[in-house]
Amino acid sequence: MTTDGFTTYLWFDGQAEEAAQFYVSVFKNSSVGGVLRYTEAGPGPAGTVVTVDFTANGQRFVALNGGPAFTFNEAISFQIDCADQEEIDYYWTRLTEGGGAPGSCGWLKDRFGVSWQVVPTALIEMIADPDQEKAARATKAMLSMGKLDLAALRKAYDGA
Repeated sequence: MTTDGFTTYLWFDGQAEEAAQFYVSVFKNSSVGGVLRYTEAGPGPAGTVVTVDFTANGQRFVALNGGPAFTFNEAISFQIDCADQEEIDYYWTRLTEGGGAPGSCGWLKDRFGVSWQVVPTALIEMIADPDQEKAARATKAMLSMGKLDLAALRKAYDGA
């Protein structure tokens, strides 16, 4: 059996369409696909949204209005690999707007409660450096930050 990948479902409590539109507005290479609505057969009110297919940054998702039974937590997060501080600032600002919450070490929650890691790709290289002193300095600097500051991380990494 072959497949073309997988689809991530995100469970919302009545905000599936709003969330899909938001994510499409934040990420490039994004679009909303089909919207499935309840019919007279239910179980929800006819015409209300059940699911919204969307693509964000080339990845396929389905936003599901599943009700209040489950909520998001930090056990699942999405990492955004950023080339520079401009990208870090952009994603941090966009994803925390409208009720999102900044976290530590580059983590944040958006207004729907979804957890994101906004990470410069250079940080991964720094903390994986075989020079354990450099890696430790970069890690220590990261642990002291909310939104990651690439210049400060490089400075710590370099020992300056």
